Amino acid sequence: MTRVSPSSHDASRRMARVRQKGTRAEINLRKALHAKGLRYRLHVPLLTKPRRVADIVFPSARLAVFVDGCFWHGCPEHASWPKSNADFWREKIETNRFRDADTDQRLAALGWETVRIWEHEDAIQAANRIAEFVDARRRNGAHLCR
Repeated sequence: MTRVSPSSHDASRRMARVRQKGTRAEINLRKALHAKGLRYRLHVPLLTKPRRVADIVFPSARLAVFVDGCFWHGCPEHASWPKSNADFWREKIETNRFRDADTDQRLAALGWETVRIWEHEDAIQAANRIAEFVDARRRNGAHLCR
């Protein structure tokens, strides 16, 4: 793909200010997980070269949770394709999707399960889904896969 630039310096500054950690969706999910009695680690780098950092990690269950923004990761329900500087945005979002799939594949090869939560998902429902994964992974001895 050809490298394209943001449409303006202002657009570039706005993009740089978008939170990558501690988003509202992530905080709501963390609160729901904590209320369920689940304890986790935050922003853990699980891969190096290329560096990939999970938002929420359950090390003993070898479960990595990623909270993906609908716009930035191309949510099938809420993705919007901007008309201004369309080539730049399409490439940016498609690159994010490719990186997400690559991350999932690399972690699976290392014995990790990944769960991707969309920012629009209900935090309590997402926490319930994650709790099921954590319980199942712990029951099946995921901690022995090191």
